[in-house]
Amino acid sequence: MDDALLRSLTPSVLGILVRRGADFALAEDAVQDALLEAVRAWPDNPPRDPKGWLVTVAWRRFLDGIRSDAARRKREFLVDEQPGERPVSGSVPGVDDTLQLYFLCAHPSLTPSSAVALTLRAVGGLTTRQIAQAYLVPEATMAQRISRAKRTVSGVRFEQPGDVATVLRVLYLVFNEGYSGDVDLAAEAIRLTRQLAAAIDHPEVAGLLALVLLHHARRAARTAADSSLVPLAEQDRGRWDTESIAEGVVILQAALARDRLGEFQAQAAIAALHADALTADETDWVQIVEWYDELAALTDSPIVRLNRAVAVGEADGPRAGLAALAALDDSLPRYVAVEAYLRERDGDLETAARLYADAAHKASNLAERDHLMLQASRINARRSRASTPESENL
Repeated sequence: MDDALLRSLTPSVLGILVRRGADFALAEDAVQDALLEAVRAWPDNPPRDPKGWLVTVAWRRFLDGIRSDAARRKREFLVDEQPGERPVSGSVPGVDDTLQLYFLCAHPSLTPSSAVALTLRAVGGLTTRQIAQAYLVPEATMAQRISRAKRTVSGVRFEQPGDVATVLRVLYLVFNEGYSGDVDLAAEAIRLTRQLAAAIDHPEVAGLLALVLLHHARRAARTAADSSLVPLAEQDRGRWDTESIAEGVVILQAALARDRLGEFQAQAAIAALHADALTADETDWVQIVEWYDELAALTDSPIVRLNRAVAVGEADGPRAGLAALAALDDSLPRYVAVEAYLRERDGDLETAARLYADAAHKASNLAERDHLMLQASRINARRSRASTPESENL
């Protein structure tokens, strides 16, 4: 079974049902039923036209859903009175409705968090559990949120698009899930962002495209052969994708020239400065701090200020970084890990080792936990060697 094929076809199939007037919530349920049927039937009897097969099965499931609900008898009658709207296997349009679905899921009637969750579920193909983990909420809570969002957009047609800023956040979250999570959606997020940039002349859309290209360019160097995390400073920069970096920088420069700065452009500028350094020691941390100042003014985000503290520690020394960190809430994600790093740079190895271990217990994924535990072990080993009398080594 080709899971990638099913994932790529899902948005188009859902878009076709919605475009033909299907209720969004029922259409999404029908598509999921069709996918389950495909998993069961395709291995023994693969269709010649997978998309047409999915549309036909999903439409039948949608009609079954209408007929099973007495309250929707009128809608059933309207559907049956329009036979031309009924899809036939092998007779489906070639248009890609994925981008339109993103706008539908970013409808103004939804909160940004609900729009993101709905898009990740209906278009991105993530499970409810994966989305719940991204939001750090119980799975049952996320399931209720997605159900409410589906009901909210039911009946809304593509002629009523949502907010571009919300769509950009959706795309970026999908990219991040694909970049670091257990579902690889990074390439799909880049494809959709390219589509959006081609359709909408806006510097922030270009800024997001530049940002994802610059981040994606470092992907091959982010993990070692054993799947352990490799910090930015230790990455083999020869493994970075120079073509993606060059493309991202050109797109960013054109966006910045329009003098309408937004948060994605500022993030891309920081990523470009990292990409421009041939070695970690050559990184222009002073400029990075300046861009974090711009980004903090745009977003007032505590996570941005946390990352700024790291940059300040590199530009002005670890004690300056610790002073910037002290102004933040110590319950922030990665706060303890950042403090551990700055304490180590300041020479306080005992505190750094303890904080690395504490941060490992709070890590949100296994790779990050293992990385932090290795840092704690490395420092403890260093302390042990430093405390061993030279005579004992003779």
